[in-house]
Amino acid sequence: MKIISFNRPIIFVFCLLILQSCKDKPINDPIVEDVKTKSEISSTKPESNTKNLIMFFGNSLTAGYGLKDGEDFPSLIRNKIDSLELNYEVVNAGISGETTSGGLERIAWALRQKVDVFVLELGANDMLRGLDVVATEENLRKILQEVVKINPETKILIAGMQSPPNMGADYVKKFNEIYPKLAKEFKAALIPFFLEGVAGIESLNQQDRKHPNNEGQKIVVKNVWEYLQPLL
Repeated sequence: MKIISFNRPIIFVFCLLILQSCKDKPINDPIVEDVKTKSEISSTKPESNTKNLIMFFGNSLTAGYGLKDGEDFPSLIRNKIDSLELNYEVVNAGISGETTSGGLERIAWALRQKVDVFVLELGANDMLRGLDVVATEENLRKILQEVVKINPETKILIAGMQSPPNMGADYVKKFNEIYPKLAKEFKAALIPFFLEGVAGIESLNQQDRKHPNNEGQKIVVKNVWEYLQPLL
């Protein structure tokens, strides 16, 4: 099995320490160093059409910022799939610094190949920048609509995120409701909190305290696999 990576490179001190990345010229943020333009992303397609395809569509958490090849959670998921001899191929479509608007811009391009399982991991950068919750929700909805339009049979898994309380009670409530709402609307599986057991724990994150390290990735894999495995 081959894994295709589009890019190599959430909440408290919990969340504010995670993913302070964005696409608009952030200063002195190491995450930005790993951002690639869309034209730089590999357009290689899977060599075989005999395998079902799982696409992880997200930001630097998915892309594996700060990790070596094979240490990101999609690669670890690939290894688990291989060991179980499941007929699936994995595509890592994560881009460091991605917001929901950026994801919406590239979703049609990313779906040029048939996707059987689509894992959506976006929204944390919107939240950390205090972007309008309504716009974030609508961008995510449009991404999922595009997935369903292209292939109504695609199974969807949504990686839920949460807002820290310092964003204000109203913002927190509205943001945290986005993912369960969309999961219900699209009859999708939902990971309640993608970084459960990792966010805010120094020993499980890289020196920037924003991105899970090798040990943190293993916990992320457990969080994802619990909800992904029933879809396979």
